[in-house]
Amino acid sequence: MWAGWRGEYVAGIGEAPVGGCPLCGAIDPTGPQAGWIIHRGELATVILNAFPYNNGHLLVLVNRHVAGLDAVTEEEAAELWRLVRTAHRAILAAYEPDGANIGANLGTAAGAGVPDHLHLHVLPRWAADTSFVTSVAGMRVLPETLDSAAARLRAAWPADTDADTDTDTDADIAAGTPGEAEGP
Repeated sequence: MWAGWRGEYVAGIGEAPVGGCPLCGAIDPTGPQAGWIIHRGELATVILNAFPYNNGHLLVLVNRHVAGLDAVTEEEAAELWRLVRTAHRAILAAYEPDGANIGANLGTAAGAGVPDHLHLHVLPRWAADTSFVTSVAGMRVLPETLDSAAARLRAAWPADTDADTDTDTDADIAAGTPGEAEGP
C-alpha cells in the first residue's frame, strides 16, 4: 500500500499552514480545491475532507474564520446545522451506509487537524468498515477518488438547501426515504 500524500500531512501536524488557513483556502470557489466543494451557502460550506477517514467524508464549516462554537453567530449556527443535516441525507442517498458519524474535534488536544477554523465532520460508516489492513497496518483503503466522491455527493445533494423546508423525520432518514415526510 502506498499513501505518499500522508507523509506530507503527518510531517506538517502542528505547523502553521503556508499561506494561511487550509480550510479558508479549501472553500475558495476559485482555489485549487474548488472541485471538492459540495455546497456553498451564504454563511457555511460543505466540502470533501482532503484526508478522509473513508469515502464520502465531508466537512461542514462556517465561511468566516472562527475557532469555536462561541464565536459563531446564531445565523451561522443555524446554517451550519442545517447543512450538517443535509450532508447526512446526501451521504445516506449516495452511499447507503449502515450508520454515520457526525462530530467536531474542538482544539488540538481533541484531535483537530485545523483547530482555528470551526468545522464538523459528517461521514458514512459501515458495519465492517474496519478491515484487516486498518487493524494490522493502521491505514485505510479508499476505493474512490475525491473527484468521484464529489460528483457522487453533488448528484445526491438536495436541490433546495437554502430554503427552510427541512421536514424529514429521523425515521424517514433512517429508512432512506428523505423528502417523503409530511410537513407540520
